[in-house]
Amino acid sequence: MPRPIDVPSHLRDGPFTTSQAREAGVSKDALAGGRFRRLFRGAYCTVDQTVTFSLLVRAALLVLPTDACLSHVTALRWFGVTMGPELPLHFSTNSVTQTRLEGVVLHRRQGPLRPRLDQGLRVLGPDRTFVDCATRLGHVDLVRAGDWLVRLRLTTPDTLMAYAMSSHLNGVRRARRVASHVRERVDSVMETDLRLMLRFARLPEPEINGTITDVFGGFLARGDLVFRQWRVVVEYDGWHHERDARQRQKDHLRRERLEANGWRVIVVTIEDMRAPSMIVQRVHAALTLAGYVGPGPVMSDSWRRWFHTS
Repeated sequence: MPRPIDVPSHLRDGPFTTSQAREAGVSKDALAGGRFRRLFRGAYCTVDQTVTFSLLVRAALLVLPTDACLSHVTALRWFGVTMGPELPLHFSTNSVTQTRLEGVVLHRRQGPLRPRLDQGLRVLGPDRTFVDCATRLGHVDLVRAGDWLVRLRLTTPDTLMAYAMSSHLNGVRRARRVASHVRERVDSVMETDLRLMLRFARLPEPEINGTITDVFGGFLARGDLVFRQWRVVVEYDGWHHERDARQRQKDHLRRERLEANGWRVIVVTIEDMRAPSMIVQRVHAALTLAGYVGPGPVMSDSWRRWFHTS
């Protein structure tokens, strides 16, 4: 039985190419053995390394054109916005070199890419990525991504809109429509979804994470979605079943303070999100009781498709 090879230390820390393996004394036959894992054609790692998103991205860049940069949903995920599928990986290049890798989509671009360096890798910027993702994500997912980019302080709604308006890229028309719905101060994807359920059903635009005070200006609460004119606040409670007794007591007292000051509080839980049309009806009913005389909610076919309701 042949003696197992010693894996060189510098090959244990990340992906490497076949040429780097050969230079380190690892033969082609050894690469095909049980000590190594092929990630892409020409790119490998040792079998004891965990195959993470970062490892796959770095491996693909080893065998793509030298100007390749992360783009589309792969750039989003690199920024920390886990929207869209992890695979296939997306990269953009100005190179005309034909490179095909299973699990990789390489977008060839004619205009200059102007990537930034992020953790040592070339990545297209968040505003460009938002526009590019308009070709890959649905309407609601793209708003979620925009809100998330803003929450990470990588851009602003105004910057996104300005970039979309000045661009002539694929997907820019959808990006312009969607950028008008991106907002600041959104704390989570579920808050985005809740806001869009109401707004796309043509209810009034709520204030996001608005400060609520009493008649003397004293602080009462900060509400997720605040319909200030009608004194209605809609809250997403993602921890409804998991909070301890002390936190639940604080929540009850907070709600009592709001109600004592004339506010109607509607709490939406993860279970409620399974029936989005009921949420819209509850909010509309509360607004109507408070004096709202605008049109009732309209849940179009697009609305039902976006929010997965029949």
